[in-house]
Amino acid sequence: MVRFPADHMGFPLECGAVLTKLGIRLPAVLFCALLAGVSLGGIAQAEPPSPAPYPADVGDRDADAARPHGHDSPEELAGGLNQQTAKVNIDVRLRLEQDGALTVTERINTPEGTALSKQVPLRVATSDTEDRVYQVRDVTTEGAAEAGVADDALRISSSGGPATVRYTVLGAVANLAGHQEIRWRLASGWDQPVDAVTASVSTPNAPTSPNCLAGPVGSTTQCTRAVLEHTGGLVITQDGLAPGERMDLSVSQPAGTVPANAEFATVATLATAFALTVPSVVALIAVALVLLVGLVLVLRARRRDAAAWQGPAPQVDVLLSDGQRVVFASPDGVLPGQVGTVTDEHVDVVDVTATVIDLAVRNYLWIAETVGADGLADWQLSRRNAPDEQLHEYERAVYEALLPQGTEQVLLSELRARSNPVRLDTVRAALYSDVLRQGWLARDPQATSRRWLWLGGGIAALGVLGALALALTVGHALTGVAVLLLGLGVLLGANLLPARTARGSQLVRQMRGLLDYLHTARATDIPAADREMVFSRALPYAVVLGETSHWLTQLGEVNPSDNGVPGLYWFGGSEGEENLGRFSGHFPAFVAALDGVLAESGHVRSLRPAEESAPAPVAG
Repeated sequence: MVRFPADHMGFPLECGAVLTKLGIRLPAVLFCALLAGVSLGGIAQAEPPSPAPYPADVGDRDADAARPHGHDSPEELAGGLNQQTAKVNIDVRLRLEQDGALTVTERINTPEGTALSKQVPLRVATSDTEDRVYQVRDVTTEGAAEAGVADDALRISSSGGPATVRYTVLGAVANLAGHQEIRWRLASGWDQPVDAVTASVSTPNAPTSPNCLAGPVGSTTQCTRAVLEHTGGLVITQDGLAPGERMDLSVSQPAGTVPANAEFATVATLATAFALTVPSVVALIAVALVLLVGLVLVLRARRRDAAAWQGPAPQVDVLLSDGQRVVFASPDGVLPGQVGTVTDEHVDVVDVTATVIDLAVRNYLWIAETVGADGLADWQLSRRNAPDEQLHEYERAVYEALLPQGTEQVLLSELRARSNPVRLDTVRAALYSDVLRQGWLARDPQATSRRWLWLGGGIAALGVLGALALALTVGHALTGVAVLLLGLGVLLGANLLPARTARGSQLVRQMRGLLDYLHTARATDIPAADREMVFSRALPYAVVLGETSHWLTQLGEVNPSDNGVPGLYWFGGSEGEENLGRFSGHFPAFVAALDGVLAESGHVRSLRPAEESAPAPVAG
């Protein structure tokens, strides 16, 4: 059949004009029009019918069948447009499957020996706080090409010649208001110039609202050509891409066409990193519960411990009858050094000083006032009895610190003048161990404080570092803040939790009763023959509890000769005083001098009760 020119409407007019010149007017025009209609009908009958808009099978043959009538294939388009100049041609075919997966076939045609590669990011920013995440699977290659997924990117490379890469994309379908959007990056990040890109898109329903952008990332330049054909196909062509440029494609489908599979991930910023998330909320709740339980335990322990200091002091019997004599007995058999340590949970200078006086009272040491080589008053400590099994470890440590093996006597001025001060670290450790063994303290306060300090500080530091690391990576930074709060809670709880046990708190109550006795006792309440012994045995407790001045004042007129022996049995004066009035004027000076020597060790606290900061001597 003869084909008429493309302008079929012009043919009847031209034919009619010729016949009119020959004298045939209207019938000639009608005749020519009829002839043109017959020709058009023949052409229509000769062309094949259009294929179905969505082929039933996947493959190159089906894609060819789905190509709109009247258009060449993408390869033919690329070849026709760039037959003379094209060096690198890319053909991309997309097919949206019924399960929402997007199958992609990329044909790469490059001259032999020309290598090129690209990477398609699988995590694309959609806003300052959100990324869209794609997944690529089932990657296969043919020809001189390599492809794979690594570091959140699809990487494809070709070493020249024809090559084909096939893969499946998940995450391309998103539900929007009233429709579905299919989005994928057709071409992205080729490291060499691409002369021509062609693409075709096949979807279950005819694609609508195509939007194809080409050029640098972020640009809004439209692709060279994107045509929706009446048969339901979408054909795209792009006349070249510079290295690093991309082609972004989005088309629409009716709502519910396929299952949506788009995934979005929150970008960790300082604004979002500290937002409440499920992991951070769980961490905060867990830490809050731990801190709450710890707070309850601390408050209970503190309430029990505080009760020992509240209310009226209990009455304690410290004077016991021993046949015809009256003796002093401390509550629970506690020693002066133990009293101070349990009372304030620390080993202080006054605890050691009271222990030295107690050792003299118990006949292990002799204290004497003397005159030093410089003519000034001095104090001498002398051995009276060697340490034995009756002494506690801390008492033995005090004895040996002042009078080491082979030393019979020493002046306080000599102790102060030593190149090495008196070492009391052993005394401190032994005294803590002693009160722990007695059950008055639950732990060594100083060592425990250090351990809790390191533990709490370490947890807090871990929380800070964790919060920073999470804020800069995956978010959930409040989890690190929860750990920080736990560390701070440990530090605070360690300082607030008393070391005293229930037995220790009971001892504190008894010490309040002892203090009340020392503050109210009168010498006349004690038989004259027993006053010196009671005075001497109670004096170390008065020193450690801060009642030295009052105790010396009340018992200053005691005559130590009442027991038949002139002078105190454990203390000697330079003038040989025979009454406690003279002693009470000199004893505070001895206590102050001994405190100074012991404080120089640096291993115990230089702390004395407020009442003893400036004892008032009583003149004899």
